[in-house]
Amino acid sequence: MNIDKLLQSVRNVPDFPVPGIQFKDVTTLFKNPEILKELSDGLYDMYKDKGITKVVGIESRGFIMGPLLAEHLHAGFIPVRKPGKLPAETYEVSYDKEYGKDTIQIHCDALDETDVVLLHDDLLATGGTMVAAVELIKKFRPKKIYVNFLIELEELKGRAAFDPEIEVTAILKYAI
Repeated sequence: MNIDKLLQSVRNVPDFPVPGIQFKDVTTLFKNPEILKELSDGLYDMYKDKGITKVVGIESRGFIMGPLLAEHLHAGFIPVRKPGKLPAETYEVSYDKEYGKDTIQIHCDALDETDVVLLHDDLLATGGTMVAAVELIKKFRPKKIYVNFLIELEELKGRAAFDPEIEVTAILKYAI
């Protein structure tokens, strides 16, 4: 995977969503078919030998690469969504964010103890959403859980929020 090419493809948007934030826009990774293929193939190479049976994508940008990766891995894709978006019975977890509380849900029949799960999202900042997603996934007692991000903002130390038995990877890392 050509990390320099990927890093050059991420757009930096100053003062979004609030002044002082340097937003890392991953949509620029997806619009170029060559970059998208580089990213997709690189993610596949990272996980092809892990026995992944389900890729779980976090709303909403986890819904972009998650299904592509699931297809490459011959795995199923499972969405984790905000309340009221999933039609069947769900488990949910609420968690604190920098600006309030949030909740995420997953269908109660989405996974089981035979699954090897890869949780995927676009960005690791403080880790709150993904830590809550891991808590949801643990309700199913899968064989193994892996966590992946496209980007990690290392200075925010979000990686420290995860249990040590969870393998956390990020493709692109920024010191901020």
